[in-house]
Order: sequence, then C-alpha cells, then structure tokens
Amino acid sequence: MPNTLVFEGCPLSYELKGAGEPVVFIQGVGVHGSGWRHQVQELARDYLCLTFDNRGIGVSCPAAAGVTVQQLGKDTLAIMDAAGIGKAHIVGHSLGGLIAQEVAFTARSRIKSLSLLCTTGRGADAARFSPALVWLGLRSRIGSRAMRRSGFLRIVMPERYLAGVDHGKLGQELGLLFGHDLAVTPAIVGEQLRALRRFNPGAKLRELEGIPTLVVSAAEDPIFPPRYGRALADAIPGANFVEVANASHGVIVQCANEINNQLREQFAKSRA
Repeated sequence: MPNTLVFEGCPLSYELKGAGEPVVFIQGVGVHGSGWRHQVQELARDYLCLTFDNRGIGVSCPAAAGVTVQQLGKDTLAIMDAAGIGKAHIVGHSLGGLIAQEVAFTARSRIKSLSLLCTTGRGADAARFSPALVWLGLRSRIGSRAMRRSGFLRIVMPERYLAGVDHGKLGQELGLLFGHDLAVTPAIVGEQLRALRRFNPGAKLRELEGIPTLVVSAAEDPIFPPRYGRALADAIPGANFVEVANASHGVIVQCANEINNQLREQFAKSRA
C-alpha cells in the first residue's frame, strides 16, 4: 500500500518494496511512480526499492509549491527521510535524471551511485524540437483516442518495435503502467517541461566526480538522443556511458531486462 508524506503543501505518495540496499527510482514527465514496475519486480528480490509520484501527478496532488527541479529534488530527499533511507542508489529517467543530479548536488552524502537514463545535463536541450519530434507531439494530441495513443507510442517506442505489436494492447498496457490513458496529457506536464528546460547545471556537473555514475541512452530516442547522453557522461569525470541499440525513450519498458542488468552491474561496482 502507498504511504503518504505531506511536504511543503503537497501529499507525496510513495511505495517501498523488497529488502536490502536502498534504490530510489525517480520518474520523468507525465509518468507515475508505477512506471518503474518492470525494474521493481526484478530488483526488489535483492534491493529495497522506493518509487513515488512526483509532485502534481498521481496521488501526489495538488502540487502546491511550484514545480522546479530544485523543488522535486527536495521532495525526493523528504521522501527518503520519511522512508528511513539515509544513503541510496539513485536512478532517474528523463526529467527524473535531472532530479537525480539535483539530489547529488545538494546531498552528495546520500548517494551511493547515480544511474541517469534517457536524459541530459542541460535542460534546454528539451527545447530543441526537430520537425520530426514536433510531428510526433502533434500526433499524440490530435484525432481520436486510438490515434492519440498510437501517436504517443511513436514517441516512446521505435518503429521497428511497433511494427510487430498490437498498438491497442500495448497502449492499454502502458496506460496502466504510466498511470493514465496515453490519449490524455496530465495537466502537470506543462509545468514539468518548463522545470526541465530551466535546469542547466553547467560546470557543476564536474562536482559529481567520485560518485559512481552510469549514463544510458537509447539509440532511437527522439527526445534525448544519444549525443545528449554522451555529453552528460563526458561532463561527469569517471562516468560510464552505455547506448542501447534499437530502443527509444521507453527503454525501461521495452528493454527492461537489459536495463535491469545494467543497474545491477552499476550497484555492484559502487560496492567495490
């Protein structure tokens, strides 16, 4: 059952599963904490897994304080405190990767390792829309519900993968996983995107030297292409970069086994 912490005006909903070293999973734009289900089901066998709904989405409503990466980082630390977690492996996807960086900047002593998935070190990268990405965005917002779901799928999954699956069934499965109908954009998404675009740590990324850091990009991610992941890894001394072939922004679902193996390796390295 979810737990609730009221922090700075917002009821923050979180769940704990498993036992062992703590792992904190931070989701991205428009996705509930349940989006980590494929990771938690596997990793909770050996780790204590903490997931939560970011401020303003899911059960963590209303947002109350403004949504910024700094605020979301404070929320993460407050949830860790409420869960009795002192130090943890931090895993962030997309916007969650920026929040993970913010947690590391403000509370380095709480970090065992960082895993930054399909993300960037410069939030303004998200404003660099290509014509192809603009078209994908429009397809996810116009037409019938089925058309919008299909359009959204093309943002998070590669065409070759979608060619071999039932779009209706996959849309329903992802809707349950992400916490909302893919045809409907959660109201908080605009604020989350603005928060993401305003976060630009620049040279501060060098301060993360010494923290075991893994950066993972998906080869066909239209939101944060691999060049952004490589640049992020290059900016963090000692970071390891991995590119997952034939995958897109939804790599944590599409390639769950590969991601879980990468995370296990990352957690083990941080103990060495």
